[in-house]
Amino acid sequence: MSGTDGRSDADTGGGKAAAAPPTAVTTPRGRRPVVAALMLGMALAAIDGTIVSTAVPQIVGDLGGLTVFSWLFSGYLLAVTVTLPLYGKLSDTFGRKPVLVAGIILFLVGSVLCAAAWNMAALIAFRIVQGLGGGALQGTVQTIAADLYPLKERPRIQAKLSTVWATSAVAGPVVGGLLAGYADWRWIFLINLPVGAVALWLVVRHLHEPSRPRPATRPKVDWAGALAVFATGSLLLTALVQGGVAWPWLSAPSLGLLGASAVLAALTVVIERRAAEPIIPGWVWRRRTIASVNLALGAMGLLMVAPTVFLPTYAQSVLGLGPIAAGFVLSVMTLSWPVSAALSDRVYNRIGFRRTAMIGMSAALLILLAFPLLPYPGEPWHPALLMLLLGAALGLFQLPLIVGVQSTVGWAERGTTTASVLFCRQVGQSIGAALFGAVANGVLAARLLDAPVDGLPGDLDAVTRALEDPGAFSAAATDHVRRAVDAAVDYVYIGAAGAAALALLALITLAPRRFPVITEPTEAAGTAGAPGRQDAAS
Repeated sequence: MSGTDGRSDADTGGGKAAAAPPTAVTTPRGRRPVVAALMLGMALAAIDGTIVSTAVPQIVGDLGGLTVFSWLFSGYLLAVTVTLPLYGKLSDTFGRKPVLVAGIILFLVGSVLCAAAWNMAALIAFRIVQGLGGGALQGTVQTIAADLYPLKERPRIQAKLSTVWATSAVAGPVVGGLLAGYADWRWIFLINLPVGAVALWLVVRHLHEPSRPRPATRPKVDWAGALAVFATGSLLLTALVQGGVAWPWLSAPSLGLLGASAVLAALTVVIERRAAEPIIPGWVWRRRTIASVNLALGAMGLLMVAPTVFLPTYAQSVLGLGPIAAGFVLSVMTLSWPVSAALSDRVYNRIGFRRTAMIGMSAALLILLAFPLLPYPGEPWHPALLMLLLGAALGLFQLPLIVGVQSTVGWAERGTTTASVLFCRQVGQSIGAALFGAVANGVLAARLLDAPVDGLPGDLDAVTRALEDPGAFSAAATDHVRRAVDAAVDYVYIGAAGAAALALLALITLAPRRFPVITEPTEAAGTAGAPGRQDAAS
């Protein structure tokens, strides 16, 4: 199935041609509208994960449901995460185009329903519908991007998608706040319609997948496995997202959900082993390259919680910045990430995918460890500089692994492989949010035991809200609380550094020194699609 690369793992070294269809679009000009559609689809999926955050007060004021509003985010995250493996398998079985078209339509239907929601329960349910479409968008967009371009050109398209994702994720809260403040919160969902309609039209009109031989038997979909994966993921992520928030970690709901998810996970393994076409095939974990990348990107999802969730809290509570300035401290990471990703091919073409990723994560480890060394209270440019460097380090880490792992499989396995990588990254983020949230609140509660005033809240969110009121505490108490928040975030970054070490460990112990890159027939240069050498290191 594959050949080992010659000079490095980025070099195919005359690997055997894969038994897969050629590239979906034959000329660079023909690819442009498809790439535009992919970027629009990526923007929809990215911005909808964050756009609701700043509009929560308006939504709660209109619909009520203050005690359950967190499910506006959790429900969407759950639906996206647990459907990724299913969409990956479906795209390998029936093609990318029908899955992407169905995902866009489902996302837009969910957006219309969200805009028409009459209470919080309905809005949460419709957000889950949106997430079902968002799962198809995330996984299929990344897979089509790899289908469209040969190995040497994939960094360019992946860098574009990284730029869109980072920009949209950071712009989401700003756009949501503006629409909620100057229009109506329902426009947060209605603006998806024109963007999604353009993306849908471009996909239907310009994405032409190559014809494939009709199979002798009708493809079977492992619906039992899909249901088992969905149920297992839903229970596990619900336990992680709500544990320590809606109920204590050692309470009956947490223990019950974790226990039930463990039982369902065992049942899922049994079902998948017996399935003719499993949703999560065993080869995803038996192949060292894919397994190591899954674990490494899962660890990256874990560490990303530190900057994306806790840095804005640090910037506002410790540095005293406003929401916009705090967002800027985080957003500088999105400036260096895509640039580093776009230039990463110049590194991995020389030294290989694995070594490049190890350099990037080693730098990220040092940067994360440097955060607790920042002076108190410090200047805003201190964390901003670290985030700029962190973005560059993670761009050098993530893109080579995604390009590399996609290049080790043929067309018929690329959707499943890409979905497994994204699934592990999403699960890592969920675990990180639960784990680091518990760490931060534990450190904060311990530091506030000897506070100069009584009655201080022990929860990080509650403390942050209290610090927004200048008259809430005396000067001495305010300084003590700020130092407690500073210590809590420092410990989170130390934990994130531990996650970076885990990512390095996965690459060192599991990843092969040279990725077994394969060559596929391609018409990317307008050729007849004959098999040939695809030397990424040249």
